[in-house]
Amino acid sequence: MVDPRAMTNSQDLSFSRWLEPITERVLQGGSVTREEALKMLSAAGADSFTLFAGANRIRETFQGTDVHLCSIVNAKSGRCSEDCGFCSQSVHFESAIPEYPLVGADEVVAHAEAAKARGSQALGIVAAWKGLRKGRQLDEVLDRIRKVAAVEGIHADASLGLIDDPEIPPLLKDAGLVTYNHNLETSRRFFGNVCETHSYDERIRTLQLLKAEGLHTCSGGIFGMGEEPEDRVDLALELKELDVDVIPLNFLNPMEGTPMEGRPLLAPMDCLRTIAMFRFVHPTKEIMVAGGREVNLRDLQPLMFVAGASATMAGHYLTSSGRSTTDDWQMIRDLEMDYRPPGADRPPGEAELLNRAAGNSASEAAPATSISKGVRFPVLDAADL
Repeated sequence: MVDPRAMTNSQDLSFSRWLEPITERVLQGGSVTREEALKMLSAAGADSFTLFAGANRIRETFQGTDVHLCSIVNAKSGRCSEDCGFCSQSVHFESAIPEYPLVGADEVVAHAEAAKARGSQALGIVAAWKGLRKGRQLDEVLDRIRKVAAVEGIHADASLGLIDDPEIPPLLKDAGLVTYNHNLETSRRFFGNVCETHSYDERIRTLQLLKAEGLHTCSGGIFGMGEEPEDRVDLALELKELDVDVIPLNFLNPMEGTPMEGRPLLAPMDCLRTIAMFRFVHPTKEIMVAGGREVNLRDLQPLMFVAGASATMAGHYLTSSGRSTTDDWQMIRDLEMDYRPPGADRPPGEAELLNRAAGNSASEAAPATSISKGVRFPVLDAADL
């Protein structure tokens, strides 16, 4: 019979001993080096779970145990002039997606109300075009932002492409915008493999202009596009230098018709190690797991919070459907976390929906890989709740 104490003594605890002082350093306000962040991505076996435990301590210390939910609306779809290789909305690719101009104010408000019903705290207005210029387009965008900002309990966020005019951020802020999203997507070194129609520096300038105006900035990346571990670390460090407020981590869900449609999905544990590394690099920031979590993390989705994430997206994405919100509520509850701050109102019908979901043997959610072929996602349907 094997002595369990002998097994414990024979384990290689070098990674745990290496990580412990780094975790304490971060908890005391310190930072990690590029080399340390790279080593985190190479963790294997039990070391991965040691890494997650450290990231979880950091998350709880600086972010608490509340999960932030947000939602988005694909407010203008398709015919985008840019050639981002992951995006089914580019005019350069042949993807079966709906194409339509900027939706009306009433539809945007309906999506904001639906986001509120999901328990989301913000609605992001997303438009497929290169960026914002003064004129009719900007005037219409400002109108939509004002309408969302007027919905009680919902922040008006937006992701509207590049900005190079310093007079535009003040207009967005005056309209009621809280947070502007513009992802760097990957490292500077790898960016040319993703997009050729605009530069990395244009993306950085956009974030700098917004931050200078006092708007919250949201910027992250997509992983699984063929980048190396070094690219993931360099992106994390670039975002630290820019001091962004929210960091969305997306995992490539290969879309039909795009140059990346044949790329394999990332292994779930690779996704989780990436989340944990970002938490170590950004201990105090909101880290949101967004697109591709369903198909890449699969049954390990709950571990995204254990690995350091503090937020996720609820509802549909842009051209692919998301997970049942009721399933997300249950997942968060099972982790003994919450998606509403203490004292905040619960979504209407939450208890009934959770009880109903517990009695079903299968989720009502639509497959996360589906593409809406020529039809916009409904504002709120059974798949959302």
